Amino acid sequence: MERLAPRKTPLVWRVATVRDVRTESATARTIVFDVPDWPGHLPGQHVDIRLTAEDGYEAQRSYSIASPPADHALELTVELIDTGEVSPYLVEELQRGDQIELRGPIGGYFTWQPADGGPLVLLAGGSGLVPLMAMLRHRDASGATVPVSLLVSARALPALLYRDELSCRARDGVEVSYTLTREAPSGWTGWNRRVDAEMLRAVGADPQRRPLVYVCGPTGFVEHVAELLVGLGHDPHAIKTERFGPSGG
Repeated sequence: MERLAPRKTPLVWRVATVRDVRTESATARTIVFDVPDWPGHLPGQHVDIRLTAEDGYEAQRSYSIASPPADHALELTVELIDTGEVSPYLVEELQRGDQIELRGPIGGYFTWQPADGGPLVLLAGGSGLVPLMAMLRHRDASGATVPVSLLVSARALPALLYRDELSCRARDGVEVSYTLTREAPSGWTGWNRRVDAEMLRAVGADPQRRPLVYVCGPTGFVEHVAELLVGLGHDPHAIKTERFGPSGG
């Protein structure tokens, strides 16, 4: 199976139009864009968004792409940061028909394609699930059958993204596990603590299986999980990570 290389196209700002918006959680929503002359992307890549105020002030942030390459529209799932400059506008104000500047796709290391094989172990902290969803969606769209285990860590149940879609994927050959780190509802059957070595073993992150491991989330989460994986015997250079920190939102 052929493996596609990231397309080396000039990074230019494009004016994208909002086709649709939908709620993903109490604090996040997905925005669907029509992007003229979009060059295509790989699962795991991201884009830059730029907002310009009337006085000329600019704010720029990066957001992972949630949609698979086969989609005709570009989807971003954005989580609200109360004190942020960009996410409040994207989550609370942007509407169908609005236009916004973006450029991309960006990144080539944190990507997956069916030709890369598996098994896959995907480890997400909060909205770090977004680029991993692009990988899952691409797996389905391409007809790939590589085994996948997904572990999602969130503060509480209302913060979990894509719950309905992941429930369907759990019936379609993807093992989905959750852990809630702050509060769990009555009757919760998942884990209720920070990710630890026991969880990683349970979701198939045994280095003897030689899985492809992707970790995405806040910097603290990624560093913690990567340290656990190395402790289990994984080569630190083989763990693909994507992290985000407090950048103002």
